[in-house]
Amino acid sequence: MFIDIKSSYDIFKIQQSCTVAANTLKKISKHIEAGISTEELDLICHKYIISNRNSFPAALGYCGFPKSVCISINDVVCHGIPSKETKLKSGDILNIDIAIIKDGYYGDTSKMFYVGKTSISGLNLCKTAKKSLYLAIEIVRPGIRLREIGRTIQKYVESKNYSIVREYCGHGIGKNFHESPQILHYDAYDQEIILKPGMVFTIEPMINAGSRHVYTMPDGWTVKTKDGKLSAQYEHTVLVTQKGSKVMTMSSYENVKNIV
Repeated sequence: MFIDIKSSYDIFKIQQSCTVAANTLKKISKHIEAGISTEELDLICHKYIISNRNSFPAALGYCGFPKSVCISINDVVCHGIPSKETKLKSGDILNIDIAIIKDGYYGDTSKMFYVGKTSISGLNLCKTAKKSLYLAIEIVRPGIRLREIGRTIQKYVESKNYSIVREYCGHGIGKNFHESPQILHYDAYDQEIILKPGMVFTIEPMINAGSRHVYTMPDGWTVKTKDGKLSAQYEHTVLVTQKGSKVMTMSSYENVKNIV
């Protein structure tokens, strides 16, 4: 398996894309409220992204995806398509997934948002998804086996009696949207891959309140939980450094230590 080790120039360019992605999530957070349609949210993200020099929403047109960002509400696990008909309601939880291509380099991130007063069960699910991601980031460093990422996530998530979606995973990223290696969010054989400085990949666990099983809607994109229970996801693009890791899509208000 070929895994691209990024040069200092590559890392600089990926960081630019990641910064636009992180800032887009920050921008859209001000517009999350009951009554707004997911298409309106998509348009706000689109306008902000293209206002940044040479930036473009990577999702738009990717394998035929029709919108600029993915917006997944409640029991939608991932790849939710924004629409005029879908409007946020008080109590909803939603994931907004932002992927950017800028000057030929990609950045990718997502997070959960709450609409109005959210249920305790919804809040706890989101907190678990977020903490599982940050616990995984904490262990990333040169010399460890790739599978330790999934092992760390699985141990924590299952200790909270939630399940992990296995059909979708994180991925290498750089000059391509999706590169090797795949980043599984559960403990599985990793082809004995050892993390090395210069690797860049996403970690993006999808956590379900009930069963891990999912299905895809007739639109060919929208993935939902089979049992109709809530799902939550957080995602960051991560660089393996000489001594540890760097979260390339970190927002100014985030801190790994505060989460774990």
